[in-house]
Amino acid sequence: MISPGTAAPDARTAPESAPLPPSPGTPPHPAGAARGGAPRRVGGPRKRWDRVLAADPGLGQLQAGWRTLVAMVTALAVGYGAARAFDVPVVIGMMVGGMMGLMSAFAVAENTWQRLARAIGWMPFPYALSLWSAAVLHDDRALEIALMVCALALTFFLARFGQLALLTGMMLFNGLLVGMMADIPTALTGKASAVALVSALAVLVTRLLLCYPMPREDLLRTQRAFVVEARRVADAAVDALDPDADRERAVRRMARSLRRLNVTTVTIDGRLAQPEVAADPGMAELLHRHLFDAELALRGIGRAVQDLADRDVPAPLREALAVGLVLARDTPLDDAQGLRPAAALIRRQADLVRDDGDAGDGRARTAELGHRVAHLLDSLAGSLSHWLALGWNTPQAPAKVPFQPTVALERNLPPGSAAATRRALAAGTGTSWRRAVPFVRVPLHAGVAAAVVCPITDAIDPHRFYWGLIGVMITLFGTNTTHERLRKFGHRMAGTVAGAVLGIALLHLVGHGHVYGTLTVIVAGLTLGSWGMQRAYALWVVGLVVALVQVYGLTSPWGGMNHLLGERLLDNGLGVLVATACAALIFPLSSRRITREAERGYIAAVRDLVTELAARWADPEAPVRLRGVARGVDAALFQVASLARPLVRMPLGGRERATDNRTALLTAATGHARTLAAAADIDVDLAPRLAGRFAHLTAELTRSLDSLERSLSTGAPEDGWRRVGPLARELAAELEPAPSGPRADRVRTTLRELEALDETLAGYAEQCGLPVADAAASPVPGAPMERRTQALVAQWGKRQVAADTGACPRAGTAGAGVADDAAPGRGVTVTGGVRCAAHPTGCAGWVTVIDARGKRVAAGPVHAGRYRVDGLRPGHHTLIVSAADHAPHAEFLYVPRTREAGTLTYDIRSHREA
Repeated sequence: MISPGTAAPDARTAPESAPLPPSPGTPPHPAGAARGGAPRRVGGPRKRWDRVLAADPGLGQLQAGWRTLVAMVTALAVGYGAARAFDVPVVIGMMVGGMMGLMSAFAVAENTWQRLARAIGWMPFPYALSLWSAAVLHDDRALEIALMVCALALTFFLARFGQLALLTGMMLFNGLLVGMMADIPTALTGKASAVALVSALAVLVTRLLLCYPMPREDLLRTQRAFVVEARRVADAAVDALDPDADRERAVRRMARSLRRLNVTTVTIDGRLAQPEVAADPGMAELLHRHLFDAELALRGIGRAVQDLADRDVPAPLREALAVGLVLARDTPLDDAQGLRPAAALIRRQADLVRDDGDAGDGRARTAELGHRVAHLLDSLAGSLSHWLALGWNTPQAPAKVPFQPTVALERNLPPGSAAATRRALAAGTGTSWRRAVPFVRVPLHAGVAAAVVCPITDAIDPHRFYWGLIGVMITLFGTNTTHERLRKFGHRMAGTVAGAVLGIALLHLVGHGHVYGTLTVIVAGLTLGSWGMQRAYALWVVGLVVALVQVYGLTSPWGGMNHLLGERLLDNGLGVLVATACAALIFPLSSRRITREAERGYIAAVRDLVTELAARWADPEAPVRLRGVARGVDAALFQVASLARPLVRMPLGGRERATDNRTALLTAATGHARTLAAAADIDVDLAPRLAGRFAHLTAELTRSLDSLERSLSTGAPEDGWRRVGPLARELAAELEPAPSGPRADRVRTTLRELEALDETLAGYAEQCGLPVADAAASPVPGAPMERRTQALVAQWGKRQVAADTGACPRAGTAGAGVADDAAPGRGVTVTGGVRCAAHPTGCAGWVTVIDARGKRVAAGPVHAGRYRVDGLRPGHHTLIVSAADHAPHAEFLYVPRTREAGTLTYDIRSHREA
């Protein structure tokens, strides 16, 4: 029974390892897909701009460039006009207004007009205060520099208190910078502040007119990017099946598309959590589910096609697969249900291969893979159709559990190292004065680095000492590890050199005296740099330096340009290196520690998934979002991967290979977690005994995850990993006789994926230094025979330990005795009686003896209540009595190591009735 609000079976994606057919009740074509569904820019045919959209999901990079273009043109034009109106020098007016445009473009990217207006409207006030302070302190050089150092440290301190506080700190620092560079006198600070206010209002108006925040549209563009990447996966799969194509190249292209597809789906989940994107949490949850299932289906198709590419696929089946994949690539989403006939064709061809009388094991496996692709195409059609049917409308059957954010985007991209850094810092600062460390650590880095850099850069060039401060600022913003800071240093240096060459060439091309041409190059450089910032920091530096070269060209002679740019490169590099050194020495936080915290966060996310799975199967009405929790595992993997990238990849780096192996294991575990979440999101009604065993399995896996998490937190293994794979296989074996069907298949898939997840993480735990062993059997009592077996296993374990210490007595207490020794080397003979309350004169049956290795070593009948078995060697043995009137009964017997021959008497008098 599917619980209310749970997606119907046809909307669920079959797991990669065991795809499931869709429900027979799937509608042939959802009404919402044809009328009033999602805009055609999401589900329409291919377009030329799809490549751009796939490379920039949601067009965040283009929007950043467009914001910069609009804001800078507006700010410079209004600053020029306001300067003429307020009788302020034009250079001062354009510098003051230009800074308002630049900061509004870079620091204000809100997705609601209210937040946008609040941020831009607030900017002029701290800015005006700093302009006045710079003018007042202009004659006191030391105090002016000290104030700029304090302003920079204050900026990093305010960053912990939200976006508006960070913006306040940035405007305070930039006001001091502009006031010092423009040498604004005290008498003009009021008019300059008025120019800033007018420029900010003008920028706000143009932003609202030309860059109005439309988060819902951004989400739809991101969905379109998902469609584009899905088509690329299908296209690469078609190439991989072509026997004449370069298979390795096609597989690499498919893997690339799957990675980008995953980034896009994680980005969509992050966008769903933003304000104004999904007003209806129920619709947001259904959108999240269908996209999750569609991605899982595409991953399964990719894996199946890779397996098929290595096999001898019959021509009709290969042709059917190619037709189905081409349809998946070219069919508009409005007709996604058209994939079902193609899936049926693949299924028929796979049946012919399977039913071929000459087909061996290889052909049977080929047929199985063909069926998997067909089922996954069905699942893909169902997921995409239901997703498109949502459109702009509220679903008729909303999700039982509303959407809850599990992914927090950073600059509209999946999260990196920032969250892990915050957790690692908070973990070691929980007591006494160290509670203040998270607040003062980075401000101290900035303050100390600026205090060291400013005297040096002031000695180099008193008029441009602030270049060193800028190097400090850009180093500490957005970086969390030494590797990231050094990588940024490399980008800064390379971008400065490239920008200087290109800027000087453009300066010669435009020439002196062409103000409008120079302004055009400045705005174009900043715009293109803003567009490329999220791709590579060096691209932003190139655009920035190109713009600055034009500014310098207005005031510096041609011959001094090379010296000026070299000086800027030196000051920036000095600021970067000093800031990196301060971050490594003041309250240091090593990259290794942050990486371990990211891995600990990943293990915690997997533990949450297992916990939610146990709750889902124990109580179908529990508010559980398995797919959402699995997406949290995806986000945690992004954090690990962002920290695992080395600064320089060394061909013989052993530590690097170990890091790559750990990341590869976590990547494989993430795939199993996705499949597990989709397969297990069903209502099940297991028998109490089986439910107890499943609860024991998840509890053991959770205990192992807790142990691994503690090991990653403390650095020392506290316990070991207990494999639950054997428990999962035993439970699956008990469920094997159950009738086949979608629900039973998904239960089996759940157990199989749990086993695979456990095995993968056991390998990871072993690399972390934890001992690995099998988990104990379930202690939950079941039938009488099960209880007796569990008691025997427990007793055997205790006796085995005692035997290893040499203190194990002979098992059994009833009527035991020792007869005359037999000839040495012939083994020990065991005789005795078998009686019970129902048969006081003796039971009839059979006695079998199993040794400690599980091998049957002797057997004999029971006549008139007596038995005899020969040839037993010293050690542990199990006597199993079987009878027609009784359930099998087992007892333990220990043959002393001191005896090589002789006769032992062992009476079995505790035999119970069945």
